[in-house]
Amino acid sequence: MSIKKELEMADNETKTHEGLFEEALEDTDYGLIVCGKTGVLKGLWIPKGSEDDEVPESLVRICVDVFGIDESEFFTSEEEDDMGTPPTETLH
Repeated sequence: MSIKKELEMADNETKTHEGLFEEALEDTDYGLIVCGKTGVLKGLWIPKGSEDDEVPESLVRICVDVFGIDESEFFTSEEEDDMGTPPTETLH
């Protein structure tokens, strides 16, 4: 094994799992975090700046169909978003 490869392996061993996970993802990628022992969904990695965006439909389907997550967990109602109901009439 080359010295360069050994140094890369040693460097990777000192990085945190979070750091390695972040490096594997591009700026707009989402990720599922699944327990390696139980297969239970532990979390959903959401890219920085996308916290208020809708989760892509393909991920919603996976979470609902495979992991049994309630689909309503992915959608915020007007009552929950603290923005209230938009006005229906124009003020002049």
